[in-house]
Amino acid sequence: MGKIVISANATLDGVVQDPDGQEGFELGGWFRQSVGDADLADWVVRETEEVLGAAALLLGRRSCEWFASRMPSSEVRVSPEWADRMNSIPKYVVSSTLEHPRWSNVTVLNGDAAQEISELKRTVDGEILVYGSYRLVRTLIEQGLADELRLAVFPVVLGTGVRLFDETSAEKPLHLVDTRKIGDGLVFCTYAFAQGIHAG
Repeated sequence: MGKIVISANATLDGVVQDPDGQEGFELGGWFRQSVGDADLADWVVRETEEVLGAAALLLGRRSCEWFASRMPSSEVRVSPEWADRMNSIPKYVVSSTLEHPRWSNVTVLNGDAAQEISELKRTVDGEILVYGSYRLVRTLIEQGLADELRLAVFPVVLGTGVRLFDETSAEKPLHLVDTRKIGDGLVFCTYAFAQGIHAG
């Protein structure tokens, strides 16, 4: 049975939009601007451990294309081990329009999203990581398909921007599993969604 894990970086006020400043958001680029090198070094260790321990990635089309276009770039190569695993890991992309993926090991899920993801959870053994893909994340939460949220909180407040839980239709209870510091400035929190792994 697969476990869907949403792994995200967010500001202190919950903004997830344009962390690297490449999307044109006027307050983008907060990822590197709000922390020091030591914080990022510890973040890299955590990020690498996470993807090395995962069985698959689950992405929306735009996030898949973002990663595919930047993997040769040093900007997105968190570590050599991370880059190698990102390229080799099985990837499932939810899209009704993507026909010719530019990235390796991609399977396109182009049917009913909730149904296909439920089937994916039944067939994949291990953690299914979700990076970016905020429209998809909202679908996973709304449909009760997400099992865990891992949130790296950056010490900056933007006051505006797209937030992870924008447009949530109802209260979504979560249970705190763990919290710890990353470096000197980041907080890493792990939550379990109350609906549990058997939803969907």
